[in-house]
Amino acid sequence: MPEEDSRIDHFILEYRKTNFDGLPRVKDEQRWELIDYIKATEYTLSGLKFDTKFMNLRVQACNKAVAGEYSDPVTLETK
Repeated sequence: MPEEDSRIDHFILEYRKTNFDGLPRVKDEQRWELIDYIKATEYTLSGLKFDTKFMNLRVQACNKAVAGEYSDPVTLETK
């Protein structure tokens, strides 16, 4: 989590559906959906239609000038 005096201005969250457990595959990849300018360290995805078993998520921290590296993708089960 960023500290109060951190240079982090906002976060970018990207997610996509997948049909398997584990890291993303190159073949048959879904497009990343983007949610930009998240100012908090928590975010709730709503309105999703869970027609697959798993979902990949990754986060990127940004300051006012540049974006950092993406986190490693995390795979979650969507019930």
